[in-house]
Amino acid sequence: MTRLNDVHACVFDAYGTLFDVNAAARKEQENLGENWQKLSEIWRTKQLQYTWLRSLQNNYVSFWKITEDALDFALASLNIKDDAQKERLMNLYLELDAYPEVRQTLERLKDAGLKTAILSNGSPEMLQSAVDNAGLNSVLDGIYSVEDVGIFKPHPSVYQLTVDQLGLAAGQMSFQSSNGWDAYSAKDFGFQTIWCNRFGQADEQIPSTPDCQITNLSQMLPILGIS
Repeated sequence: MTRLNDVHACVFDAYGTLFDVNAAARKEQENLGENWQKLSEIWRTKQLQYTWLRSLQNNYVSFWKITEDALDFALASLNIKDDAQKERLMNLYLELDAYPEVRQTLERLKDAGLKTAILSNGSPEMLQSAVDNAGLNSVLDGIYSVEDVGIFKPHPSVYQLTVDQLGLAAGQMSFQSSNGWDAYSAKDFGFQTIWCNRFGQADEQIPSTPDCQITNLSQMLPILGIS
């Protein structure tokens, strides 16, 4: 087994890594019917695309606006015209469920003396709402948003936020993301990196390969020497 050494902090992506991005549409299954999975997929894909496009345009808006625009696209793609449905989905995105292993994993990391933090595209309000809903405040040392730098991942200035906030070198942190492009980019920045490949994605063809690949966050504990 690959082991990571000299790790003093564990930094996590939020959406798809700690929080289930499909939870909002899943909770509207009764109203969306068989469309719920397709809507969730389009919503998430377009959400990410808009972060990259706006970063390239140098045209930053909050992730809440990105999320709304992506949902509008998804609803239009499926010919769903229901303002009340849209409002429910947006509100549910503020209360996404954490994956089952998340809290216990964070507790184990804290018990081992490691700092823990979130680094996310999400706006501060969105992230705090998700953390509050999942009851994770007590097991996090920091919640860092791209809003502080006005550009989305994978711009290096986003990853630099954790270096500045935690006072550690990038190589002294382990970065976890379920998004392959994020994990690869974080490794390229200089983090020790674990790709939580929850969705069975293929390897990315971009520079720098993550140190380890797992399928849920509990599997990171032995990699860090936590039994």
